[in-house]
Amino acid sequence: MKQEGNQRQHQKALPKRIILVRHGESQGNQDGSAYTTTPDHKIPLTQEGVAQAARAGAEIRRVISEDGRSHNWKVYFYVSPYDRARSTLREIGRSFPRNRIIGVREECRVREQDFGNFQEEQRMKVIKETREKFGRFFYRFPEGESASDVYDRVSSFLESLWRDIDMNRLHHDPSDDLNLIIVSHGLALRVFLMKWFKWTVEQFEYLNNPGNCELRVMQLGCGGEFSLAMHHSDDEMREWGLSPEMIADQKWRANAMRGDWNENCRWYLDEFFDKLEDLYENEEKDHDDN
Repeated sequence: MKQEGNQRQHQKALPKRIILVRHGESQGNQDGSAYTTTPDHKIPLTQEGVAQAARAGAEIRRVISEDGRSHNWKVYFYVSPYDRARSTLREIGRSFPRNRIIGVREECRVREQDFGNFQEEQRMKVIKETREKFGRFFYRFPEGESASDVYDRVSSFLESLWRDIDMNRLHHDPSDDLNLIIVSHGLALRVFLMKWFKWTVEQFEYLNNPGNCELRVMQLGCGGEFSLAMHHSDDEMREWGLSPEMIADQKWRANAMRGDWNENCRWYLDEFFDKLEDLYENEEKDHDDN
């Protein structure tokens, strides 16, 4: 009983949701030549990007307020330092009154993948074609980063995130549902999910980039595990590039007890071996031989 009580207390301190949001449409999304004259971190939103961010704010509030049925909730924001992410957050913030916002933190570790400095359009086209042949996760851009580099810094951010939660650095009142909202970039959000759900490099290669201001809602299940399946449909997750096994794992997480092991999830064990013999079968054989 004491263990169950401790688990309920820990679960109550966990965020109700972690919502990942890609920035709105930027001038770079609209016209790749923008990167040849403007530093990546200075690329602004288009007017459509501003409108997308405003709609995303309304949608996020609808999700966390459960269409107005929930009244005890707060939000805390993490945001990339890039102008397009900061501008997206500014528009999202218009959907929330001040008393709902616990705080906001600029977080450099969730910034965009570094593609180098000024990006000459034709050269980048050739480089990205090479990346497709080499593999998106390990290919490192000249003078820039690979996705694996981004994975390392996002992993470091996740460790800090857990410390913020465990030590209550966010000053969260347990009587309120806490919702963490991370405004970032497509690749950073994909590797965030990869790290969180322990997806393999091969699985990452099949993931599609989120659309501008598209949401990925990780919601806390009844047993204390976060799951995409609490909010998103199978069709949505398939469109994102999740395999049937990955979707099944999300559904399992929706009801799993925190710390449980999904024996049917092959990339946790079986994918790394041709065949594993059953330990009990070996023990019975040894007993018979004796």
